[in-house]
Amino acid sequence: MVVVLALSRSGEATAHRVAQALGAPVHGREGRVAQADAFFANALDHARDLFAAGTPVVGVCASGILIRAVAPLLSDKTTEPPVLSVSDDGAVVVPLLGGHRGANRLAGQIADALQATAAVTTAGDVALGVALDEPPAGWRLANPEHAKPAMAALLAGDGAARRGPEASRAEWLAALPQGEGVELHCSMAPVETGPGLLHFAPQRATLGVGCARNCPPEELSALARRMMEEAELAPGAIHSINTIDLKADEPAILALSQELGAPIRYFTAAELEALTPRVENPSDVVFAEVGTHSVAEAASLAQSEASTLWHPKEKTANATCAISCAPEPLTELKGRRRGKVSLVGIGPGQAAWRTPEASKLVQEADELIGYGLYIDLLGPLAAGKPRHDFPLGGEEDRCRFALERAGEGRKVAIICSGDAGIYAMGALVFELMDRGADEKGVSDAARRVEVVSAPGVSALQGAAARAGAPLGHDFCAISLSDLLTPRADILRRIKAAAEGDFVIAFYNPVSKRRRDLLAIARDMLLEHRPADTPVLLASSLGRPEEEIRYRALSDLEVDEVDMLTVVLVGSSNSKLAQLGEGPRMYTPRGYARRIDGDLSG
Repeated sequence: MVVVLALSRSGEATAHRVAQALGAPVHGREGRVAQADAFFANALDHARDLFAAGTPVVGVCASGILIRAVAPLLSDKTTEPPVLSVSDDGAVVVPLLGGHRGANRLAGQIADALQATAAVTTAGDVALGVALDEPPAGWRLANPEHAKPAMAALLAGDGAARRGPEASRAEWLAALPQGEGVELHCSMAPVETGPGLLHFAPQRATLGVGCARNCPPEELSALARRMMEEAELAPGAIHSINTIDLKADEPAILALSQELGAPIRYFTAAELEALTPRVENPSDVVFAEVGTHSVAEAASLAQSEASTLWHPKEKTANATCAISCAPEPLTELKGRRRGKVSLVGIGPGQAAWRTPEASKLVQEADELIGYGLYIDLLGPLAAGKPRHDFPLGGEEDRCRFALERAGEGRKVAIICSGDAGIYAMGALVFELMDRGADEKGVSDAARRVEVVSAPGVSALQGAAARAGAPLGHDFCAISLSDLLTPRADILRRIKAAAEGDFVIAFYNPVSKRRRDLLAIARDMLLEHRPADTPVLLASSLGRPEEEIRYRALSDLEVDEVDMLTVVLVGSSNSKLAQLGEGPRMYTPRGYARRIDGDLSG
């Protein structure tokens, strides 16, 4: 979704007009804008965060602000989202980035709504009115690497010739100047391409597949490739790969999708069974197995009521495949996509410590799930997204809910502070998927979803960065919460860490009912390291109320620690030095000893 940024009162009315034209939310600068769907404190940080998340940005502001914001992130123009600036008075629209990824189209749409001038500078759009490397929905350019020299030839006046059996359908190419300099071949069949010949494939073909569990990926791929050769079908003409929902996690089908660059869509047995009258090879055996008389043929027909079976199913020992064809290029996707759970660690909370990957997964999610405070810390990045807040203590319900929502085909993000895999929801998600039905696990559909994890800045990393380098040598982390871990195990781990002379990060150091374990840990550590061992108390890291304090181990008091505090205890070698900017805690790695040994040797 596009986000419109309003940075000042003078441009606020224009921002709302742009947002209305695009059906987009307005994010406004705090203290500068009166009305917005979400507010941000720093324009550069917020624009950069949106851009890193892959969100198209339209800023009603000076172009230079957006340029300075995104400049550090520029790397690949083929993947970067559109960025546009609009003058405060709405007179000029400037696509700054992503001209061939939608920015020029957005500029025209905004200009029409505002009766403004779209300052489009992309050569193809200006001179030819079309970008050859960005065909419309339903078409695919087989050789995008040759688009640039072809466009250069057209701009030089060589002209283009439309050829191929599908040329009459490619009306979007009709306005190009005629000539023989560049051939634009429109065909579902493979074509020998080159700098002077671009192959545009209409996506009229749909692939239906089925396979046995853990079918070798190469077996399904070879079957699909052979059938495509028999049908004289180019990969670019394939609109989608379709199958039954029981195969949502089948590695061979996922691999085929990646190989062909075609999306997968899943259908229930009932949906496929309804298509039985249109298939050629119904099977009672298949019906008894999965509840539909056809998988491959029915699935290939599921994308369009007008499709006809082009290549009936063929099968190998473990795979089946069929191809159908629609009368016109397909521009929409029916069926259910594979659900996805993103485990997002947002760090301690501030946007500057949130990774671009984490921001991108939040932006891609259909829904956000988590402890309410953690979702709140996303600020405007979460604005407008459905959210499901769960209280502390509801961790299993939270993860189960997320998996089941993803099992219905949604993309959900579980928002965690710190790193999702460190004392957070990551392990619980995988545990629920690994449990059997009789062990209070999750549904079969939920077990078939995709799970990805974005690393976040953990509390121990944030605390260490604020202190200096206390983790410069071996360290460990121990949670003092005995809700899920037996107290005897916690004490055993503290003893081992004390004897091993590790730097220790204590998570969950105290709670309202548990006040003694931190004091016990302090006393156990004092048996193995000096009384003046430095201790860091880091509270509310990365937030306005952040507090950093240092203590000697012998002076550590339980009453000055709360659940928002990470307690970092140094090893016997850790030091607290008074340096230029104040106290710095670090743990030597032993370089001095190594150098001395080298010199003496």
